[in-house]
Amino acid sequence: MKVWTVANQKGGVGKTTTVISLSAILALRGKKVLMVDTDPHASLTYYFGIDSEELTFGVYDVFTKSESLTERQWQQCVWKSPVENMDILPASLAMSTLDGVLGKQPGMGLIIKKALDKFAQDYDYVLIDCPPILGVLMVNALAACERVLIPVQTECMALKGLERMYRTMDLIQASQDKAYNVCIIPTMYDKRTRASIIAYRELREKYGDKVWEGVIPIDTNFRNASMEKLPLPVYSKSSRGSFAYSELLKLLESE
Repeated sequence: MKVWTVANQKGGVGKTTTVISLSAILALRGKKVLMVDTDPHASLTYYFGIDSEELTFGVYDVFTKSESLTERQWQQCVWKSPVENMDILPASLAMSTLDGVLGKQPGMGLIIKKALDKFAQDYDYVLIDCPPILGVLMVNALAACERVLIPVQTECMALKGLERMYRTMDLIQASQDKAYNVCIIPTMYDKRTRASIIAYRELREKYGDKVWEGVIPIDTNFRNASMEKLPLPVYSKSSRGSFAYSELLKLLESE
């Protein structure tokens, strides 16, 4: 089971879109995929029409009751998406309290990693959607994965979020004695604008081969697909956005 975490300490850069799009392409190819929503805003959860405030079980229970959940309750934590082979472990607003409740307790950084062991036989891939704030949720997501995908909007201010993200990973790598396989993904690229061109050039100059050579373009089909509660690769396989994520996945699977 491969675990990829999608993270950036800036919101609105395409984290949730990246999780959904890559998961959908994998699922369409017959891979079993689990998406984990660790963001209290629950964008990934709401995308598929799941009301986070009406959940019986979800990520919050994984954090607060992981030792006491029965096998059936573990199964109830996972919801089916509209796409075959693609499931979701949903988030809720209650997760915003976890830093205050659990943040200083020992071992709190490894809860998601241990929880995923219970699903290891059921899935080929796990993709984790992160909150944009450093805390127990992001630390868990980073501790659980073997690869970190960092979407970065191709505009100058977004590069600051990337710098913070790298400082965070340096801290976690030092504390856990692990090295991350990092892929930086330029998103929302608009070749008509000077800002996108300059931001992409700066990414390549500063981060070199950590930056995927392709880009995720501006594509109105992303918005249209979300209105239908479907991943773009299901809604429109031939769209520019779908093609771009397919090309990204080729790189990720080749390494």
